[in-house]
Amino acid sequence: MTFRQAGARLLTLATVIALSTLSLSGPAQAEDSVPPSGQVTLDVQTVNGSGCPAGTAWVSMQPDNTGFRIYYSDFRAADGGSTNPTSVRKNCQVNVLVHIPQGFTYAIARADYWGRAHLEAGATALERTNYYLQGSSDNNYADHYFAGPFDGGWHTIDVTSAAELVWAPCGLTRSLNINTELRVDAGSSSRTSWISLRASEGDVYTIVNFQWRRC
Repeated sequence: MTFRQAGARLLTLATVIALSTLSLSGPAQAEDSVPPSGQVTLDVQTVNGSGCPAGTAWVSMQPDNTGFRIYYSDFRAADGGSTNPTSVRKNCQVNVLVHIPQGFTYAIARADYWGRAHLEAGATALERTNYYLQGSSDNNYADHYFAGPFDGGWHTIDVTSAAELVWAPCGLTRSLNINTELRVDAGSSSRTSWISLRASEGDVYTIVNFQWRRC
């Protein structure tokens, strides 16, 4: 599950999408790309962290079995002005069990993040996520950097190459962990800068997409 880094890419208002990805190394076979028709359910084990206090984040499965969404209502990091020093870094870890029909397995192929940010000139922000399956030694992360001045919405994408997908063990149910972190550095500005994954204008959320194959 190695999410390739496309370098320390700084986003400005003119660039609101960052890919921490290389393109897929080749098209998946048709049978591997089609989700199972049977029911896929999520059993949420834990949702915790400074960016998702109790009751401020929830998870829902996509009805077409292609993946799931994570919603946040209070995930915001800030620095500068009268901001509390503990607000500089916020994180949220989501731990779920994915129950899938017999004869199938899955891997995380892509994750999309939508949010908003206000960064004064000289301020910077970071959105980092790492993904890992219970019992797997592969625990890599993807970074997206933002630089002020910036004021508006952003969208980042993490993709892993087809050759590096980490598949859940066939016939076993293992925990899937997704740990997302937001950081802000106000730099020399005395004004508040912030970055958010919370729903302030419409739905702001994360979509985690699966790649499927038969065991």
